[in-house]
Amino acid sequence: MSIGRRDRLSYFVSLHRTGLLVAVLTAVLALYPLVEKNPYTLGLTNLIAINAIVVLGLNLFIGYAGQISLGHAAFFGLGAYGSAIATVTIGLPPWPAMVLVALLVGLVALVIGIPVLRLSGHYLAMATLGFNFVIHTVLLEWHEVTGGPSGFAGIPSLGFGKFLFDSEIRLHYLLWGVTLLCLLLSLNLVRSGVGRGLAALAGDETAAAALGVDTKRAKIKVFVLSAVYASLAGSLFAHCYSYVSPDSFGIFTSADLVIMVVVGGMGSIWGSLFGAGLITLLPEWVDLFDTYKDFVHGGILVLVLMFLPQGLVTGLVDLIRIRIALGRRKHAAS
Repeated sequence: MSIGRRDRLSYFVSLHRTGLLVAVLTAVLALYPLVEKNPYTLGLTNLIAINAIVVLGLNLFIGYAGQISLGHAAFFGLGAYGSAIATVTIGLPPWPAMVLVALLVGLVALVIGIPVLRLSGHYLAMATLGFNFVIHTVLLEWHEVTGGPSGFAGIPSLGFGKFLFDSEIRLHYLLWGVTLLCLLLSLNLVRSGVGRGLAALAGDETAAAALGVDTKRAKIKVFVLSAVYASLAGSLFAHCYSYVSPDSFGIFTSADLVIMVVVGGMGSIWGSLFGAGLITLLPEWVDLFDTYKDFVHGGILVLVLMFLPQGLVTGLVDLIRIRIALGRRKHAAS
């Protein structure tokens, strides 16, 4: 069998495995509300879906393009406040407002990204952090438009005609439906030529440019796409909770999003879901989490980077593969 045929066979096996995983996940999510009736628990899984959308986009930028952003909570906040202002203050219907806001946030990311993405490493991290500071300050101080520290209330629910997504079960199907669409889009993207270009960019920007990858355009495109993901999640957040406040879009939220990417696995689309789920649920498992939240988050980040730098999902899969290989060797030797 030639190398080309082996590569094609490996690709189709991987594609079928991915399709099976997506089908299983879809079935589990479809049946989950039939088993779990507690509105609080359903609310937590809905929050995981919103966070997962942001993390999927951020992982494309951090994990696949090899860049760093400490400011994605700003795009998350722009999406949330944009939908709130567009529907309540201006009076637009929610669905067109979400699309319009996502386009505007993408435009903001393009304008910001052109100069900022010329930087790299900690300079890029500081620039995105500064952008988050600016947006958070605007949300906090522009009382007439954003409501200031009191927040923005009265945001309408999403719906179609008289059918409204106004219960946790209905929101579950809406939010996870959008999350699955973002998951499929991300999986297709990383398997495409664009994804291979991003992988080359993450490995060595100079080498990628030598291979013909337009590195500047690739970085800007994935930055804009990740901002649109964050905007979409922010709009869903606003319409689900009917209220937004600046506290949800500060630098600590940006740090949490990066931790979700790192814990799940940089460069792992499936890891994005796992990281979002673990970090969102952690306060429910650790009683003293509210008091020592920053300590716990920092400790998890350090431990993962020290012992499983590729993330928990990839690390655990590798460990399982190693144990299986060792077991086969032991069996063959006996």
